Amino acid sequence: MPDLSNIDDYADIAPAQFAALVKQTSDRELAQILSGPHRKTILDNIFTRMPEQFRPDRAGSTRAVIHWVIAGGADGPDTYEVRVADGKCETSLAPTVEDPDLAITIGPVEFVKVVSGNANPMMMFMTGKIKATNLPLAANVQNLFAVPKA
Repeated sequence: MPDLSNIDDYADIAPAQFAALVKQTSDRELAQILSGPHRKTILDNIFTRMPEQFRPDRAGSTRAVIHWVIAGGADGPDTYEVRVADGKCETSLAPTVEDPDLAITIGPVEFVKVVSGNANPMMMFMTGKIKATNLPLAANVQNLFAVPKA
């Protein structure tokens, strides 16, 4: 299995394979990868795939604009937008709404660990590694997506 630092096309990696790669990579190595030239490609790919992982059966009447603020970028944090409405999920690689229903601020290592099923988001929130502006909505976000198992 390849490692995260020498993959040419992240779009070719299935979510379960990505989860396994994250699981086998140390936090130090993840931090190094996510501060280098692959950062944008990895983050863009995760957000581009979110609609595929969306679980409309669990969304119910949820209507929300969520901004994911990923700390540690070379030019400051990277912000991605996820919109959930009418049983659908859409993502934007740049925010289109100024005042989201929820803003989640998280470090890059913590983010890839959460979205790959390699970390408990509630524990990260309780230890201050995740910050959220709307706690009830934040608590439901994980239920809206099929999280891969490594």
